[in-house]
Amino acid sequence: MMSNLLTVCLGNYCRSPFAQLALARRGGPRMSVRSTGLISKWQDQPAHSAMINAARRLGYDLTAHRAQQITVDMLDWADSVLAMDASVLTTLRAVGGPENENKLRLYLGDRDVPDPMGQDDAAFNECAVLIEAGTALHIGGRFT
Repeated sequence: MMSNLLTVCLGNYCRSPFAQLALARRGGPRMSVRSTGLISKWQDQPAHSAMINAARRLGYDLTAHRAQQITVDMLDWADSVLAMDASVLTTLRAVGGPENENKLRLYLGDRDVPDPMGQDDAAFNECAVLIEAGTALHIGGRFT
């Protein structure tokens, strides 16, 4: 059975685009993964250069990504909507309505993926490693 996952962060500029790639790789052909952001500040822009570099270090190519803002159609499409942090989850609950409540959750289950924006390359690298490890929560295996 095909599963549709939607990863969401604030701007679709750092965390959710990388989560999309990591989940798609781990999930393989039985999974369709998209990413989006709550705001349109980086609409149609590539991912943050530090996240592109962090992804490259882990063997992913994030250069084709272009940011997009969430739509109701995206929520309807998704079987699961994975928020990168609690503030994103709170906003998703407000805009998603009760019909989407059962599909909303935090990407790491009970904790946030820290936003690396405004920090150094090490923060982006740590963020990418955390996101990649977190794929186990959604596609077999265990998160350690």
